[in-house]
Amino acid sequence: MTMKWWLIAATVVSIAGCGEKSGPDPFAVMEGENIYRIECASCHGAKLEGQPDWRTRRPDGKLPAPPHDASGHTWHHPTEVLASIIKLGMVPPNAPEGYVSDMPAFRGKLDDRQILAVLAYIESQWPSEIVANRAERLKQK
Repeated sequence: MTMKWWLIAATVVSIAGCGEKSGPDPFAVMEGENIYRIECASCHGAKLEGQPDWRTRRPDGKLPAPPHDASGHTWHHPTEVLASIIKLGMVPPNAPEGYVSDMPAFRGKLDDRQILAVLAYIESQWPSEIVANRAERLKQK
């Protein structure tokens, strides 16, 4: 039975790979969702909603974790910038020198492919109009 399911999955992937690319790799999105739930959801929310009052600094001077859903500004940034923030944390060039943040650097914990999978998952949760707005916005940069 297991072999049959792998054959069906391989056939679907093969067919899906033909022709024009219509979106992110579904396997990358699934992997990204798993990584997000383990590494990111405790701060950024299980539904990508971020922490309350994410635009208001706490008494320690740090900003709460922002949302990654359509209500946040994640979609305003190029993938390369977002990947760098995940990989290196909120340090230059991702933030000004001396910026304090709870955002950890995931270099050494997640490889580049895993980071891109997390970003594919996040983007897969955005409404189509946000995806279109992002594409247009990034074209202008």
